[in-house]
Amino acid sequence: MKHIIILGDGMADHAVERLGGKTLLQYADKPMMDRLARLGRTGRLVTVPEGFPPGSEVANTAILGYDLNKVYEGRGPLEAASIGYDMADDDLALRCNIITLEQGRIVTHNGGNLQTEDARVLIDFLNENLARPVNEEAGKEKVRFICGIQYRHLLIIKGGSKHVVCNPPHDHPGEEWKPLLVTAEPGYEAEAAETVELLNRLIVKSQELLPQHPYNKAKAERGERQANSIWPWSGGYRPSMQTLMEQYPQIKSGAVISAVDLIQGIGRYAGLRVIKVPGATGLADTNYEGKAQAAIDALKTDDFVFVHVEATDEAGHDGDLDLKLKAINYLDQRLIRPIVEAIELMDEKVAVAVLPDHPTPVELRIHVSEPVPFLIWYEGIEPDEVKTYDEVACVSGSYGLLRLQQFMQVFVGGEAK
Repeated sequence: MKHIIILGDGMADHAVERLGGKTLLQYADKPMMDRLARLGRTGRLVTVPEGFPPGSEVANTAILGYDLNKVYEGRGPLEAASIGYDMADDDLALRCNIITLEQGRIVTHNGGNLQTEDARVLIDFLNENLARPVNEEAGKEKVRFICGIQYRHLLIIKGGSKHVVCNPPHDHPGEEWKPLLVTAEPGYEAEAAETVELLNRLIVKSQELLPQHPYNKAKAERGERQANSIWPWSGGYRPSMQTLMEQYPQIKSGAVISAVDLIQGIGRYAGLRVIKVPGATGLADTNYEGKAQAAIDALKTDDFVFVHVEATDEAGHDGDLDLKLKAINYLDQRLIRPIVEAIELMDEKVAVAVLPDHPTPVELRIHVSEPVPFLIWYEGIEPDEVKTYDEVACVSGSYGLLRLQQFMQVFVGGEAK
């Protein structure tokens, strides 16, 4: 049996008064997800281990069956793998957003929906003005910015300490930025002091430089949001991870499909080949049909496929209820439906799982650490009594409440029956 996971990032939500007290998954038009829930089996999954932040780097790694206590090194190293940066042993890699500040507050974590071609110009500008050598004789860079996708970039600090506390900008919309500056992890104040000072100096200096760039000057003249500050977070060293093939003998080869560097990086460390789909944006305008066809093609040659869609998470962070409902419908009709229809015509049996990694409630605009609903379907599975796919219905699912690595043990490990 082959396996495919279809993940709607941040898709789960809370009950919303504007929707008559329903969650977005209860309210949304998603006939294919409901059909799979009716024909398959459902449950809920704890995706965030105790003591870890409810980020996508944590939840997606856990969903793929990894013990975060053994492999977690932060988001930065995972995105480094996706970008193709080969980390040295003395590299500290941090995810580095380019964000929007207005009147001393974080307005958006995405730099006003910054596009990659514009971001590349800003990253070059930052390297010209902020990168500095470890010492003049060696000529080695102490600081280096590496361009990723849209607002998601990478900051490398040679010899930096990972024992710093950084606040993810998407968790603090509308808040003042100064109280959110980098601090040392308790107990590591002396070791991390230089890194803390450097990171905060880079943040402040970027706020002086970026508004002076022609890109932001033009945005200001048009009354649009500027990409006017860097914001580093989730740093770590190079992780050590087994591949999925080493963990699960049933998987001989696999592929990951995502527009997001982070997920591609997790996939690379997991031994999956990365499939990049033209027009995949990480937003609601992503190329759903292209991702669906890429997944269908991958299932012809691979045993395991992981398809990730970011759009629902971005809509949640923006607090855009209508857009998140639309993104759920697009996921259902433009991605899941063609994949399932193709699977039904295949000779070999394929197990399908649908789930989010964490909730991103539109009325909170941040990730929360709560169990997420999941469904598993394949031809011949004995269905449970659940008739719809949502946060409430799946409480009654026959899988009950699974935790972390249990999901892959059930889905791939032969216990899905």
